[in-house]
Amino acid sequence: MIIHVFLINGTLAPAIAGSRASFLLEAGGLLLLLLQLPAVAILLSRLLRGPTRHPPLQPLAPDPEFLGKVSVVVPTLNEAARISPCLTGLSQQSYEVREILVVDSDSTDGTIDLVKNAQQQDPRFRLMHDDPLPGDWVGRPWALHNGFLASSADSEWILGIDADTQPQAGLVASLLHTALTEGYDLISLSPQFILKDPGELWLQPALLMTLVYRFGPAGETNNSADRVMANGQCFFCRRSVLAQVGGYSSARRSFCDDVTLARTIAAQGARVGFLDGAKVLKVRMYEGMAETWREWGRSLDLKDAASRAQVWGDWLFLLLVQGLPLPLTVLFLGAILAGKTSIPIVATFSLNLLLVMIRFGLNAAIAPSYDLSQAKLRWLFWLSPLADPIAVLRIFLSSTQTPKQWRGRSYGKEQS
Repeated sequence: MIIHVFLINGTLAPAIAGSRASFLLEAGGLLLLLLQLPAVAILLSRLLRGPTRHPPLQPLAPDPEFLGKVSVVVPTLNEAARISPCLTGLSQQSYEVREILVVDSDSTDGTIDLVKNAQQQDPRFRLMHDDPLPGDWVGRPWALHNGFLASSADSEWILGIDADTQPQAGLVASLLHTALTEGYDLISLSPQFILKDPGELWLQPALLMTLVYRFGPAGETNNSADRVMANGQCFFCRRSVLAQVGGYSSARRSFCDDVTLARTIAAQGARVGFLDGAKVLKVRMYEGMAETWREWGRSLDLKDAASRAQVWGDWLFLLLVQGLPLPLTVLFLGAILAGKTSIPIVATFSLNLLLVMIRFGLNAAIAPSYDLSQAKLRWLFWLSPLADPIAVLRIFLSSTQTPKQWRGRSYGKEQS
């Protein structure tokens, strides 16, 4: 009995514990392989279409044939700190723009004065105020809907532009040329993001990558209607198509109204494109890492534009190919260095190392989507793959919550 206890406590116990740990690691590795391999195949099928995607839009000179074809609608609510570059950029658009309707929702910070000053320089600007927000609408689509209804019936196209964007000269001419020559009914653009704060440089590209992994890069044209991606910062739609779906009413409850509306339009058979606009549109979305986490992260799950099965299926996919690869690579590398070299352990390590390498490579691929000229500690951008687990966590948190506040407005249960 004494010998037996000694062997268990002094000799065999560590061996038994080590065997159990190895077994659990091997079993876990095998299970991960079974889950990750299909997800990796899906990811690669999306990324490999990148070289055939639609080329980035280029700024174009105005064409006399485009005279007065476009009405621009800009929703505003306390945008004084960032709207000036937007107003300047819109004034640089040529005679293809018939009017620029700024729909203000009772700003109290000087936004209205800036718009009035712009109006003195360019008579195409028109300031209007939307009616009080109905209980079953979110503020942004309500403002856009009011602008659409007030726009000139002679304009064949409606361009929704966010106040934090910086339209470059030739933007509208490029949108019109692309839509008319390629038969698009709706085009939205992925912009070039202006990053300044070190925290943004680290977190924002990881959040953006969750969209690339789920829907492919900007310029992807083969997604089905329920997988269409869109960006309301620059949302260019044929007027007749927008009227056919009741304006923005189909997205009235949505906190991702751009994607909701684009998918509604695509389901009607219209041709919808989400294209690379980095050369014609810049945007300064949020100030700092905390605001980026809070404001952008709350809508990236796109739950208002998708079924619950799609939302959680996409999240599981992100977890397997973006959230877990880095920690799993570290974990299984430690196991290999400790002498555990079974096939499941080595294979799981190799697969996740491949995913990490792909992710760092994609960071270089999305670099043109960023303007880092004003950034501090630019090198942090190249470490953004380290934020991937946090980005996937943000998608999870967003998927389980309904926003209660958005752009200074509070929303009750009727929006859920």
